[in-house]
Amino acid sequence: MRRRDETRLGVLRGLCVGACIGAFLVVTSALSAQQAPDRSRPPALGPTPTLHLPPIDKQTLSNGLPVWIMGVHRVPTVHLELAVRAGMGSDPAGKFGLSSLTADMLDEGAGSRNALEVADAIDFLGADLSASGVADASYVDLHVPVARLADALAVMADVVARPAFPDAELKRLHEERRASLLEAQDDPEQLVAFAFPRLVFGPQHRYGTPPIGTAAALNSLTTADLKAFHAAHYRPSNAALFVTGDVTAASVVPILEKALGPWRGEAAPAPPKIPSAAQLTSRRVYLIDKPGAAQSQIRIGWIGAPRSTPDYFAIRVLNTILGGAFTSRLNNNLREVHGYAYGAGSNFDMRLGAGPFYATAGVQTDKTSEALKEFFNELTRIHEPVGAEELDRAKNYLALLLPRAFETQRGAANALAQTFVYNLPADYFQTYADRVRAVTSADVKRAADQYIQPDKFAVVIVGDRKVVEPGVKALNLGPLTVAEASEIFK
Repeated sequence: MRRRDETRLGVLRGLCVGACIGAFLVVTSALSAQQAPDRSRPPALGPTPTLHLPPIDKQTLSNGLPVWIMGVHRVPTVHLELAVRAGMGSDPAGKFGLSSLTADMLDEGAGSRNALEVADAIDFLGADLSASGVADASYVDLHVPVARLADALAVMADVVARPAFPDAELKRLHEERRASLLEAQDDPEQLVAFAFPRLVFGPQHRYGTPPIGTAAALNSLTTADLKAFHAAHYRPSNAALFVTGDVTAASVVPILEKALGPWRGEAAPAPPKIPSAAQLTSRRVYLIDKPGAAQSQIRIGWIGAPRSTPDYFAIRVLNTILGGAFTSRLNNNLREVHGYAYGAGSNFDMRLGAGPFYATAGVQTDKTSEALKEFFNELTRIHEPVGAEELDRAKNYLALLLPRAFETQRGAANALAQTFVYNLPADYFQTYADRVRAVTSADVKRAADQYIQPDKFAVVIVGDRKVVEPGVKALNLGPLTVAEASEIFK
């Protein structure tokens, strides 16, 4: 009986195999009849898809705090970002780092809780609470399951409106920041990031000093300074709240009103006007000696443009072509063609005031002068008219990059906050792709001619002087100044 069943099973298997082979031959014959795919070039891009954002419900709490709510109902969480118009540009002279330190201290004790109790309360709720101060604003972020929002928001309200600024925690942060400044002197990558704005803007300009300030400024900052800065700037009239997640205005506004409605304050002072820094007028080279450095860290540039510039979109396209993408000219030249660097790029750091423009890379020590030559080749070539294919590729890259800002609740809240900080038009995101596409080759050349002038750039190199100095001098880029790392941090 078993042998007969096995015989039948064998026949069935044979029939199945034969059927499969027959089907395979039919499909293969059909494919052979079709034209072979053209693999000599990538497929053409279709039209850029339109970004469709959820509607934004704009509300105002009883204390005047604007609230923007974007419902994103994929997961039962919510993200809140409070943006305060007070960043490093608001630091008083001689107290650089005050805004950043104030933000860092917000959750180091607030209301009736000390620092550990604030952290424990947030952890117990499965939430995340953070505060930070950057160039043009300070932010307080809360990410929490919707079911725990009311409890977590009570903690956030204390952090925003009732920080304690305890002396013991301030002393600890002082020590951490001083340690960070010392570590930066030994890290070439951090050192060039500190040195470049210092040499371009000068030590008296706020943009010439990093957000955390200097050791001398840190030593002068007291609890009284932090309290005064908080009282002056952390007010509902100087802030806005952005809420993204699984909520509606009807469900969340009463909770926000209960927690943040009692937060009061007089009208905030007008934000300080960032003074203009003297633009460079001739090329200068600075070499900061780091004996034995495995790489030379290079930054080349000058003062760029403010965020409010009407050339914003032309500059974005220009920089994408030059060094703002992996396929950019700088990265292709220094990484792909010559192998001098793992990566190279450029950046326009556009702030309320004109921030820096720089091209940068970490390059092989023994190829420093060769890399500098290629940098200037690209900084010169960018003034030539850009071809249609390269221009379209850059514009598609920028247009398709925008949706990434809205991939997460945190990203969406921060993207919305930028419209508040920089006074962007209400339709900014809806018209973004069209304005990118409208940039022409002539626009790119005009922006390059105005904002990229290599003969006036500062060239900052952090590397092993005995290895790189002879080659750098041979390039005759301009007057060479040798500096010590400690000088940058005075």
